Amino acid sequence: MTVTLFNDRSLDFSGPALVMAVVNCNNDSFYAPSRALLDDAVEKAFAAEREGASIVDFGAESSRPGAAYISAEEELARLLPVIEAFRKRSSLPVSVDTRKAVVARAVLDAGADIINDISALLDDPAMTEVCAARGAAVVLMHKKGEPLTMQENPCYDNLVEELRSWFKSATDRAAGAGITPGKIILDPGIGFGKSLEDNLEILRHLVEILGKDYPVLVGLSRKSLIGEITGRCPAERLAGTLAANAAAIIGGADIIRVHDVKEHADLAKVLFALGY
Repeated sequence: MTVTLFNDRSLDFSGPALVMAVVNCNNDSFYAPSRALLDDAVEKAFAAEREGASIVDFGAESSRPGAAYISAEEELARLLPVIEAFRKRSSLPVSVDTRKAVVARAVLDAGADIINDISALLDDPAMTEVCAARGAAVVLMHKKGEPLTMQENPCYDNLVEELRSWFKSATDRAAGAGITPGKIILDPGIGFGKSLEDNLEILRHLVEILGKDYPVLVGLSRKSLIGEITGRCPAERLAGTLAANAAAIIGGADIIRVHDVKEHADLAKVLFALGY
């Protein structure tokens, strides 16, 4: 399985699970060491590449529980200088976490390859058209509600069936708008309108929910589910994150989105040697 990107870049899933490095170009994301602005963000991205990242995911708008929107102007002011500077010196695939079509258009022009939209192209009616027209790869993520309120008593009648149906609709919608299946990545949205038990059920049933037709991305690094299980704060959740991401890879994840690249790159290599 391969996802084709721009300028002969691609994502190849024949080896170890790919590591997507988180670079938060803001002052609001829940894990403070992931935050970096301008030159610091560029250097953080290069450090991630040296440590074994296959993708760098830049984001300027926090999507932690309780977070609110920022303007497109502010988002672009934080993102464009970083992407342009990184792209001048690296051909590593670049993902951008945004829900706004105007931002997507600008970052793709600046050299991004992937639009990682936590709304699965639904928040902005123009987003699907932009991604299709530019030939961008897209991450379609499931969330229930909005970041500001999504963790206020999330509830599902049948989580597995609801997510299966939702992803079928999301992929059909994207393909119908001209986004080729070979450019679609699926993300079950760990922590986005889900309880601890919901998140654990997703990890136990990744293939049942998402199938095997598209690459699967899992983003759980240092999130609250790790804290709920271990009782540890975000700064102390690396071991728990490694355990959960190991389970995700064994369960079928193709990409893991993480704060700690070196440790997860080693994890993926060892699991691949063991047949996962």
